[in-house]
Amino acid sequence: MSTTCTPDARITKSLLGYGVIAGPFYVVVSLVQSFTREGFDLSRHAWSLLSNGDLGWIQITNFILTGLMVIATAIGLRRALNPGRGRVWAPLLVGAYGVSLIGAGVFTADPAPDFPVGSAAATTMSWHSMLHLVVGGLGFLCLIAACIVAAGRFARDGRSGLAWFSRVTGVAFLAGFVGIASGSQGPTVLAFVAAVLLVWTWMSTVSVTFYQAAAA
Repeated sequence: MSTTCTPDARITKSLLGYGVIAGPFYVVVSLVQSFTREGFDLSRHAWSLLSNGDLGWIQITNFILTGLMVIATAIGLRRALNPGRGRVWAPLLVGAYGVSLIGAGVFTADPAPDFPVGSAAATTMSWHSMLHLVVGGLGFLCLIAACIVAAGRFARDGRSGLAWFSRVTGVAFLAGFVGIASGSQGPTVLAFVAAVLLVWTWMSTVSVTFYQAAAA
């Protein structure tokens, strides 16, 4: 097997490489803050709230850098996919999710009770928090749709394992999103964290698959 790649294949692989590391990067940065920032409770507070406080710039940067990596991944997927079902929409929806992550970093969520320490429940929602929810919600819906579109493409290509993984991921993430949007805490927040871990695993798996298949 050849160990060299064409220039186009190298570019595609480089772009897909961001899809492999985007999830681990985002999750590790978020989890480290979850366990080290005073007042943050993983069972009560969403990771978006980490954008508040003196160290909020860390999560803001996390959102923006991860969003840029997801956009790069989308471009890589568009280059790697052969003509056919899902070639346009799957990368486009993934890219839209990347844009939403950048938006979530630019438009920060309002503080929540007890985080940052001493914060109380807001009586009214700020404009930037409203935009955070809107762009975040749209991004989540795009990512769910990307999973379903990709499932159809994988099924057509005979990749039954990836097709089922994509379907399960899309449904699980939708359930987690609905749960967290309801305002519930405790198990619901933790279930959403689990759904986030699953969807990032999906993106890494898809990226690795096409990275390995990139033409030599």
